[in-house]
Amino acid sequence: MNTRLSLLVASVFSPLLAFSQADFKSYTQKIPGSSQTYDMVAIPGGEFMMGSPASEKGRREDEGPQHKVKIEPFWMGKYEVTWDIYDLYAFKNMEKEMAARNPDPSNSIAKTDASTRPSPPYVDMSFGMGRAGYPAINMTQYSAIYFCKWLYEKTGIFYRLPTEAEWEYAARAGTKTAYSFGDDPAKLGEYAWYKDNSDGAYKQIGQKKPNPWGLHDIHGNVMEWTLDQYHPDYYAKRAKGEVKEAFAPVTELYPNAVRGGSWDDDASVARSAARTPSSPDWKILDPQLPKSEWWLTSASFVGMRLVRPVKTPSKEEIEKYYNPPLIEDY
Repeated sequence: MNTRLSLLVASVFSPLLAFSQADFKSYTQKIPGSSQTYDMVAIPGGEFMMGSPASEKGRREDEGPQHKVKIEPFWMGKYEVTWDIYDLYAFKNMEKEMAARNPDPSNSIAKTDASTRPSPPYVDMSFGMGRAGYPAINMTQYSAIYFCKWLYEKTGIFYRLPTEAEWEYAARAGTKTAYSFGDDPAKLGEYAWYKDNSDGAYKQIGQKKPNPWGLHDIHGNVMEWTLDQYHPDYYAKRAKGEVKEAFAPVTELYPNAVRGGSWDDDASVARSAARTPSSPDWKILDPQLPKSEWWLTSASFVGMRLVRPVKTPSKEEIEKYYNPPLIEDY
């Protein structure tokens, strides 16, 4: 079994062991050795119909047929990961400078001294659209996973990217409509930054209304990486019994599944069920040969949001998850 798949089966879709409902609360993760925090929202477990009904306006074939998925409780980031946190990972000197100003009894700077970090980008990857309080963008899925590893080394808590199923379940927040607020795209501007109201750029996190479970910018602002390989016919294969799991493990570099729509997308792309495949075009302006494993030069609409499963995988499973194959190994 694919190593990432075995991890997900263990930590997402299996029965929980020794789970205490009293401990399952929203919380704020302090980033040691810094002034930064990251809010995590407790997402209750349950079952939902993944995908969209044939009658949904804007629906595409890859969203069906709808199928039932069971999700165990987990925590999800209230907001998209910002540059304020991501830069501490991407730039070692910045992390050291921040640590010098924020005494850290746990000495987390030593824990991350050997962390694998991105190669320096050849341009400012925010492309001048804003940095403090803005979502980090232009990282590859590979880079996003290594960011999670750095955060694990720093905090001792296992964080990762959501599966497509987890993402859609959390975005829907118990709803069955096209968006978490209903079916009317005319109301999207109250909840999301998208093509009609973004003025051609992403915005600082948390300015729009949250969904019913308190997640901000789950629709729009920037698309968000998931763990899954994108297969346009995956739902159909599940319906036929050709695949069992809701999670599609990554076996190829392209395409991977990205969710949520962005500041540069039409309203239909921000629907809860809408799926977007990653593309080599997202690196088309990269002058490097070979092209960077870490950065996307033409995807200023892609960022990420973290999750934490209630059941922590074993140390061995965590290490396998945090060491994805290099691009040339796919």
